[in-house]
Amino acid sequence: MAGDASAGRLRRFARPIEDEHASLDALVREAAGARLVLIGEASHGTEEFYRTRAELTRRLIAEHGFSGVAAEADWPDAERVDRWVRRRGSDDGSAEQALDGFRRFPQWMWRNHAVREFAESLRAHNAALPRERRAGFFGFDLYSLFTSIEKVLQYLREEDPDAYARARYRYSCFDHFGEDPQHYGYAASFDLSMRCEEEVVRQLRELREMAAHARREPGDEDERFAAEQNARLILNAEHYYRSMFRGRQSSWNLRDSHMVETVDELLGHLGRGGRDVRLVLWAHNSHLGDARATQMGRQGEHNVGQLVRQRYGAGACYLIGFTTYGGTVTAADDWDEPAQRMRVRPGLPASWEELMHEVGIPRFWLPLRDGAVAEALGEPRLERAIGVIYRPRTERQSHYFLADLAAQFDAVIHIDETSALVPLERYATERLDEPAETFPSGI
Repeated sequence: MAGDASAGRLRRFARPIEDEHASLDALVREAAGARLVLIGEASHGTEEFYRTRAELTRRLIAEHGFSGVAAEADWPDAERVDRWVRRRGSDDGSAEQALDGFRRFPQWMWRNHAVREFAESLRAHNAALPRERRAGFFGFDLYSLFTSIEKVLQYLREEDPDAYARARYRYSCFDHFGEDPQHYGYAASFDLSMRCEEEVVRQLRELREMAAHARREPGDEDERFAAEQNARLILNAEHYYRSMFRGRQSSWNLRDSHMVETVDELLGHLGRGGRDVRLVLWAHNSHLGDARATQMGRQGEHNVGQLVRQRYGAGACYLIGFTTYGGTVTAADDWDEPAQRMRVRPGLPASWEELMHEVGIPRFWLPLRDGAVAEALGEPRLERAIGVIYRPRTERQSHYFLADLAAQFDAVIHIDETSALVPLERYATERLDEPAETFPSGI
């Protein structure tokens, strides 16, 4: 069979992962030359993806001087973690307390044992380093509209009471919607008088002007940047929630553009004074693999992987994806439903998951920049994407898309049998028979 022949050719190039350190030496060295290393995941609830990604990131930080990680997480919740790991005046006494900001669905995506241990290791790494060299933990998603409003107001209340009053007036535009951004998005999509766009633009502009004229004191730069980033998030989230009612393509593109804008701003902020800054990005494969190599791209969607390659050059970015054939996953039946431990169906015929399974090695990685490996991979195949929702009964329609793996990533890690991510809270239930996407996509 053609699949068997392809698997045989790939077996020659596969680099087995027999431990989590020495087996990844070559991959770490290959990725370390990039300015941005993007490390994905094929689901938001797989233990091995989180732990391998954390191990790669720890090594890039400790051995190659990377400045931290930007994750598919809301800015204000991640900033609480950053305060703890970079020792920026955090009131939290532990990593678990620092992760307590992640209380909205899906909590398990960041409130889990793997992320807690990563945060602890990051704080330990930073212990003896000067402030400017400490590695951080940042969020580059944009769902936190109302939390970010609270953070901007909190900052201005302490810094400038008059500016606080102006910001409170501007953001009162959202008060009619009961902290429900979807309600705002729906109303503002159909009634121009309900839109808050002009007010949030004015507020972001004022914060930037304040920063430009502010006196520079040690430690103040991070506080100003956090406030400005929250204001930028509010602007982009206002656009995003309105775009959701125009269709998936528009909202997806806005969200991923915001992610890349945040990365740009982080590189500039952390690199002030001419410091060399390199970052690791964590998000789903669907965000970090180049969209131009996928069915998504042909449908008009772009993503972080595509945009950073276009902006910084393919040589300055290193994109790592994950695949798995079967096992279990932590996911939900539908948005805002409890987490469950679900059985993952075996990879579909003619999928990348099935081909990697046929290679016959439990864990391995492939260097996709090698032309011979790309040739052995052959034509595009189906690729699976499980978000925070898993719908196995409609798996082909809900979770698979066509992709050219060698063009999508620079390396792929395959773990044949994987296990469900372990949340910090003991609320996950078992569902291993036959058991859904996020808002609106789930990833």
